[in-house]
Amino acid sequence: MAAPPASADAPRSPPPPPPPPAAGDGPDRPADRSEPAREDGNAESLDRLLPPVGARRSPRKRTTSQCKSEPPLLRTSKRTIYTAGRPPWYNEHGTQSKEAFAIGLGGGSASGKTTVARMIIEALDVPWVVLLSMDSFYKVLTTQQQEQAAHNNFNFDHPDAFDFDLIVSTLKKLKQGKSVKVPVYDFTTHSRKKDWKTLYGANVIIFEGIMAFADKTLLELLDMKIFVDTDSDIRLVRRLRRDISERGRDIEGVIKQYNKFVKPAFDQYIQPTMRVADIVVPWGSGNTVAIDLIVQHMHSQLEERKLRWDMAALASAHQCHPLPRTLSVLKSTPQVRGMHTIIRDKETSRDEFIFYSKRLMRLLIEHALSFLPFQDCVVQTPQGQDYAGKCYAGKQITGVSILRAGETMEPALRAVCKDVRIGTILIQTNQHTGEPELHYLRLPKDISDDHVILMDCTVSTGAAAMMAVRVLLDHDVPEDKIFLLSLLMAEMGVHSVAYAFPRVRIITTAVDKRVNDLFRIIPGIGNFGDRYFGTDAAPDGSDEEEAAPS
Repeated sequence: MAAPPASADAPRSPPPPPPPPAAGDGPDRPADRSEPAREDGNAESLDRLLPPVGARRSPRKRTTSQCKSEPPLLRTSKRTIYTAGRPPWYNEHGTQSKEAFAIGLGGGSASGKTTVARMIIEALDVPWVVLLSMDSFYKVLTTQQQEQAAHNNFNFDHPDAFDFDLIVSTLKKLKQGKSVKVPVYDFTTHSRKKDWKTLYGANVIIFEGIMAFADKTLLELLDMKIFVDTDSDIRLVRRLRRDISERGRDIEGVIKQYNKFVKPAFDQYIQPTMRVADIVVPWGSGNTVAIDLIVQHMHSQLEERKLRWDMAALASAHQCHPLPRTLSVLKSTPQVRGMHTIIRDKETSRDEFIFYSKRLMRLLIEHALSFLPFQDCVVQTPQGQDYAGKCYAGKQITGVSILRAGETMEPALRAVCKDVRIGTILIQTNQHTGEPELHYLRLPKDISDDHVILMDCTVSTGAAAMMAVRVLLDHDVPEDKIFLLSLLMAEMGVHSVAYAFPRVRIITTAVDKRVNDLFRIIPGIGNFGDRYFGTDAAPDGSDEEEAAPS
């Protein structure tokens, strides 16, 4: 095995010769292929597969596929890894600090790429990882091609079987922390399923597939390229076992397809890409020494890219600045101030706290709705007279609550917005890094067309609110269609959100001037969730949820 280079761009030493057969590396989930082959007789060179920089690839129809969607959780003997990923953290300007680290895993069909990927994920010990399979990106077959595929007469192992344009655009978005839709392919029917799955950017992205290194643009997106080199006899045995037991194929058909398409494609297209790999892993997952070296190198790379949320810098960044114009505070009438007096009083009973909090929430949401776009309209009254009025000019309103306190505002929103759709976001603080992290997300479909009311009961630093806004932006919600609502905010949080996202409307019932050394709002309201749900308060008297400081 070649030692890990100092960086992904460092010169690469030639790969070692093919290793002797070794013990198997466990069941793999390689792709079965079938698309018409080019049988010109002359092998295409690797240089033809990798066009020069600046060359334009002919357009490909966006029709891709995947065998079966990986579960969002990868449970190992030690811990649970969130393979669905999460948006990387962003700095106080609302922009991504560093791109995710992308690893490419190439090798022949049934070489053990997925097994090696899972071993790397477990050894890396990072909580958020995206595992993206090239199996997701097969082109959809025509009716005639479907018929030929059923008789093992299509070549799934040819580069033209894949939609590289979609692969590149998907990987680019993932590296930028954006959400992507990935198709799901059914190998039994040789067709793409109707529902696509959603993935999010993460600390690490692992992209695996037989043609992982067969495209120039794709190679430039990979920070590390690993080729899994497994003996051809072992790969054939694994493929026979998989296709017969999992896909209902007969042994004659599997061998026919292997000899006609799989083996020639490996010799012509896959094995030559070994020379562009940074690291070659002989014997697949059985080579634990190689995997340990890979993990060590990746740890050093991730350390350089480590993301940190600097709350101290955030706290001092906007001192003495006037409050932003995008902020709207509910008028402090004697009634509003009286309700604040009750819910801020530490002696207030839980029943009274809930009652007056709900009253404030209703007033806050009614106030927020006045900022939605309205247009002139004319209706006819029961007396037969025209009335020149106003009607909502948008498509739909969606509420998104930041768990757990934000969900207490949902009933007030439902009470004033008929048929409103509701989504939820759970953000918690990593106790080791101090970074807010996305743990759960459920958003309605087509949310990008809606005006979104983002709800959290208290906002101190603005960290959780900023991540929630970033998630909405990554789902293509326009910034000026996002309304952040909170019962109480600190000036620091207001400035942070407004500075990072100047077109987000911020609406609250009150703004307190200070936060203490623990970033708690002063004078504050206490831990809203604990007081509302009747749970025990934090030992330090925290006014924050167990989630990230809002």
